[in-house]
Amino acid sequence: MRMPEQVYIVIPSYNEGAVLRKTVESVLKTGHQVVVVDDGSRENPWPSLNDLPIHFVRHPINLGQGAALQTGMDYALAHGATAVIHLDADGQHDIEAIPRFLEALKDCDIVLGSRFLQRGDAALVPRGKRILLTFARLVNYVFTGLWLTDAHNGYRCLNRRALESIHLTENRMAHATEILSLAHTAHLRIREIPVTIHYTDYSRAKGQKWYNSLNILFDLILNKLM
Repeated sequence: MRMPEQVYIVIPSYNEGAVLRKTVESVLKTGHQVVVVDDGSRENPWPSLNDLPIHFVRHPINLGQGAALQTGMDYALAHGATAVIHLDADGQHDIEAIPRFLEALKDCDIVLGSRFLQRGDAALVPRGKRILLTFARLVNYVFTGLWLTDAHNGYRCLNRRALESIHLTENRMAHATEILSLAHTAHLRIREIPVTIHYTDYSRAKGQKWYNSLNILFDLILNKLM
């Protein structure tokens, strides 16, 4: 499988303010197409981005990160994407890892970033988050049958086959587990690669709280019963 020719980087955004432009400017240096999906922010970020060569889509109301990612994937597919990378808007994902994601994608359908494949990366994860992620890994296993080293990282890469197979219905944070479940059902090949996450005061403040884990679990159970 040759290197993807049309790579779209999908960035879901909600009330990110000036951080969003800084992230987008950094990602544009990769030379790939950038799709910002604003998920109904209180203030439309387009006026602060309209001088940049990006694709911009906006939800009129807040639907959740899962919905924003699906909108971005649909947009990328419609424009001929052969690969899509999911990237957080808060700047915590290391864009230097993007070539490694694309290289790994040659041998699989979905590449997942993991904070726990290298000791140095794992040490950067706050202790409280490590505990939550252990619980999330267990939830992923129960609902998908996949035992991975990391969970709810958000840094992932999908080829066209995966994009055509995955259609998210979990609009909010349960989408991360749903992606794995749909990938397992579709017999997609999954691989993890090490990534470094740069935690800042801003990203910590924006990150998931412990009680969101209960909301995710409730959403997953509800989806199973429906």
